[in-house]
Amino acid sequence: MMQYLLDPITQFLLLVAIVAGAHRLAQRHRAVRFAIDVAFFVTLTTILLANGVAPYSETLTSSDLWHRLFYGLAKTIWWLGGAMMLISSIRLFLIFERRPREARFVQDLIAGIIYVGAALSVVAYVFGVPVGTLIATSGVFAIVLGLALQSTLSDVFSGIALNLGRSYSVGNWIILESGVQGRVIETNWRATHLSNATNDLVVIPNSALAKSQLVNLNSPDETHGVTMSIKLAPTRTPATLARLLEAVTLGSNHIMRAPDPLISIVSLTKEAIEFELAFRLRDISETTAAKNEIYDLMYRHMLAAGIPLASNGMFGTAPPPAAATGSEGELETPLRLMAMLSLFSGLTDKERETLSKAAFRRSYARGAEIIPQGERSPALMLIESGVVHIIRQENGRDIELNRLSPGDFFGERGPLIGAEEPGRIVALTPVVACEIGRDQLCEVLRERPILADDIGATLAERLEQERHLHGDGTTPLQHAQTLTNRIRQLFQLSHASSA
Repeated sequence: MMQYLLDPITQFLLLVAIVAGAHRLAQRHRAVRFAIDVAFFVTLTTILLANGVAPYSETLTSSDLWHRLFYGLAKTIWWLGGAMMLISSIRLFLIFERRPREARFVQDLIAGIIYVGAALSVVAYVFGVPVGTLIATSGVFAIVLGLALQSTLSDVFSGIALNLGRSYSVGNWIILESGVQGRVIETNWRATHLSNATNDLVVIPNSALAKSQLVNLNSPDETHGVTMSIKLAPTRTPATLARLLEAVTLGSNHIMRAPDPLISIVSLTKEAIEFELAFRLRDISETTAAKNEIYDLMYRHMLAAGIPLASNGMFGTAPPPAAATGSEGELETPLRLMAMLSLFSGLTDKERETLSKAAFRRSYARGAEIIPQGERSPALMLIESGVVHIIRQENGRDIELNRLSPGDFFGERGPLIGAEEPGRIVALTPVVACEIGRDQLCEVLRERPILADDIGATLAERLEQERHLHGDGTTPLQHAQTLTNRIRQLFQLSHASSA
């Protein structure tokens, strides 16, 4: 038994079995795998030298065929084991801080060189073939192979240059000079894969990408600048219209507050005043939503200011209509606001007029606190002009929940569901709001109880933002049904549907 264990073939087979099992157990631990590779290399070297075999020599001392075959195999594995040990050390110690992609490419390059060196050593010291002669005779083949793989090699080396240069990384949105654009989802040795705006896969060879001028919209940081051109009719002074645009930016929930949005006058003619509105977003993915919001806010602020829209697509090229006076003008404003509200989308014109007659206009100065946090509002407030924001104080810090503009409403929790406000409501600009009391709402709801369903669903959309912010697990559908039942209970409405 002892003699059998002293046989180098048995020792070699036991060593390979032990190392293979250890590698399997330590697949996710680089340091442990490196230690196993070192131990394997040292032990195999000891076994070979103890039996008179130099792995770095062509000579073999044994005359037995099986031992000669074994020593040739063992020397081959010795060279490959040494290569694996070196590569494990590179994977473990060659790290670029905060640049894992570059580190991976450099590691792969060095690993390739090591494997080529190990393969040439096996050819020289195991098979006894002169490496110099082999390289010289394979020159013609290498030239032919290089020409055949010219395009592929160009992509490979371009990929190395692009990744070491770090012009972009996975997750960045890039635009090429050809107009192709998309978010980088994968970059490899041959090509870069993009996902474009229509969620299609765009594969660009690295050689073509290396020669192209590109714009990285996520560098130097994730924020993204947007510029919009807006034309307004010269029915007000440029300074007045600039203040209107400032109110638009203040009412946006997408625009970053720092740096401040920039409003500049581009041109002035008797037909239009052209403004350029520049602002920044937290991420390029918000661009479409932010532009849509800006156009919506422009419409609402212009409607509140009495500036009409033109039929040719430009903002406000027609002269403003004569302002209504007296009770007729006071009645028109709440009616116009209610027509914009999804909260009252189910009301008839007569029902909107009933609420409009009961509306009471209130004005608030910039910075005024309209409703404190935790207080129950006695009335529903429709914003006629200006911008307000809702700020919740929590754990000693202020959290902005929302910003509201003309056509929006607030204070609905008190009269509709008997709840307190989640945050204090403060005027960001001078604000004019139309107040509708609980009694007036009750009169309309009792005539049409089915409106409670629409109002409950609308309020659920508002509460959805708070659900995401505070981690409430209730779904919007459950919110809507709960709110509807609460409205019916507070206003003593029947559950029978009525047209």
